[in-house]
Amino acid sequence: MSFDTLGELNWLAVIVATIGFFGLGAIWYAPPVFGRAWQRAVGFEMPEGERPGPAFYIGPLATCFVATVATAMLALATASDTVGEAIVLGLVVGLGIAATVAFVGGMFDPHKPQPLVWFAIFGGYQLVGLLIVALIVSLWD
Repeated sequence: MSFDTLGELNWLAVIVATIGFFGLGAIWYAPPVFGRAWQRAVGFEMPEGERPGPAFYIGPLATCFVATVATAMLALATASDTVGEAIVLGLVVGLGIAATVAFVGGMFDPHKPQPLVWFAIFGGYQLVGLLIVALIVSLWD
């Protein structure tokens, strides 16, 4: 695999998968879903009436894009083009890489009051999001 693969990617699929991954985060971290639990797990409280700034959205969108491009490159390199292959790819990237890194990040950060809760929420989001990404970039013709 080389960076020449970037020229072969289906960029429309990459954009749609990035938006899907980011959109999942908007739902996942909404207060009624996992947002309140996530805030408790990291010891964060948004002051009443305050709204997050643009960086709160731009940073995650950029990381969703990078993870989607990497997953799309792997899908192309492994010729993943069936539902089964896409699921395996999503599990390898989501569980094998993202969730394991999240686990270490959660366990060894002394500032998180509930590291296992944080890991479950964040790692779960990464796993589900990257499964969705793998399905989109693998199956989109």
